[in-house]
Amino acid sequence: MTRTLAEWLAYQERTHPRDIALGLDRVRAVWEAMGAPRPAPIVITVGGTNGKGSTVALLEGMLRAAGYRTGCYTSPHLLRYNERIRIEGEDAGDDALVASFERIEAARGDIPQTYFEFGTLAAIDLMARASLDVAILEVGLGGRLDAVNIVDPDVAVVTTVDLDHQDWLGGDRDSIGREKAGIARAGRPAIIGELAPPAGLLQALRDIGADIVRAGEAFTVTSPPVEATPVEAAPVGAASAAIPRQRASTPQAPIAAEAAPTGAAPTRTRAAPTGWRWTHRDGTVLDLPRPALDAPVQVANAATAIAAIHALGPRVDVSPDAIRHTLEHVHVAGRLQCIAEHPRTLVDVGHNPQAARALAAWLDAEPSAGRVFAVYGALADKDVAGVVEALGRRVDGWFLAGLERDTPRGLPADAIAATLAAVLPGSAAQAFPDVAQAWAAARDAAGDEDTVLLFGSFFVAGAALSTVT
Repeated sequence: MTRTLAEWLAYQERTHPRDIALGLDRVRAVWEAMGAPRPAPIVITVGGTNGKGSTVALLEGMLRAAGYRTGCYTSPHLLRYNERIRIEGEDAGDDALVASFERIEAARGDIPQTYFEFGTLAAIDLMARASLDVAILEVGLGGRLDAVNIVDPDVAVVTTVDLDHQDWLGGDRDSIGREKAGIARAGRPAIIGELAPPAGLLQALRDIGADIVRAGEAFTVTSPPVEATPVEAAPVGAASAAIPRQRASTPQAPIAAEAAPTGAAPTRTRAAPTGWRWTHRDGTVLDLPRPALDAPVQVANAATAIAAIHALGPRVDVSPDAIRHTLEHVHVAGRLQCIAEHPRTLVDVGHNPQAARALAAWLDAEPSAGRVFAVYGALADKDVAGVVEALGRRVDGWFLAGLERDTPRGLPADAIAATLAAVLPGSAAQAFPDVAQAWAAARDAAGDEDTVLLFGSFFVAGAALSTVT
């Protein structure tokens, strides 16, 4: 009897005794039994502590704007499992997922697979059947032993490295960086998105033999000069006035760069005050708009995505206009997503200290006209103290949501309250059994000029977004 998608997901949760079981032997054996399909001729694997989802979305947008057929695999989902696999910008359908799970089940025999391994194999299977040009795969946990790593990427991306999942990856940035470096391959580009990566990451990449492309060295982000003039370089394969929807028949460069022609003085257009400049050590220069994705950190994510595309060389042809169009239009659910005004209400999936520091930077850059209220819930393995400390006194009132009803890993609100009291004594805080009640109390307390920020977990973000979509 054919199972529904919901029945398949419930079945997968029962077939392996642990939610997380790192290692490639099981999933590789099943993948090989399925014929070891490659999801696309070009594969970009994206790992890192934070910024993976935004970077995947930016890569997808830039490549699709240039006319490429793309597939994306991300996790976890916010509202529907189908979100995890996108083919040509559309979530995978129930029927396609069910058919893929049936193929995986037939191939696996008695080899157990985790929930995540089933999903990874389904993503690879569906992409391989879709005649794609580029597959963009997000690492689930770590990198070296993550199921996604059965596929050899053409470009590996490590967005950032910070403390998270220490029980699995190690207790310091060097150890975590070494695990994340495992997605790279010898002789192939490995893009590092942060300016101060841990030594463990760099050494592991050197040991692998990867071609390290590092932010701040291989590519840089700066503010453009007040007076500038665009480069009069012919775009590759298409007129620059329009966003190309079909690839050029003869791609010649990864980015139709606005670099100065040899021996000529560059002329550049006046850049908007809110713009930024991406520069590569090969002389490529792009003057770009601020990303529609909010938060200062999104410029770094965008710069990293551009570096990944640039590293593919002549295998892809992405014009500056395609990049600009993407920056101006791409949004990602649950990344400082504004869901209401008066009070300004935002949803963010940030759940570790590094993400909380990014939220703090955004609050500093976009201060509330009134007070700031936080609706916060967390999982038991997260650094609640580090998150609270990062936000500090920017939050005027905490509405703490228990997540133990949503997942066995969820923290009760009282446990979060105890940590908050220890880190920020005297903070105004109330504890509630779930997100809905915490959010309702925050709404009642907030005035029109206040800001309500719901964050701390995909469970918090999902609960919020389920009420507005």
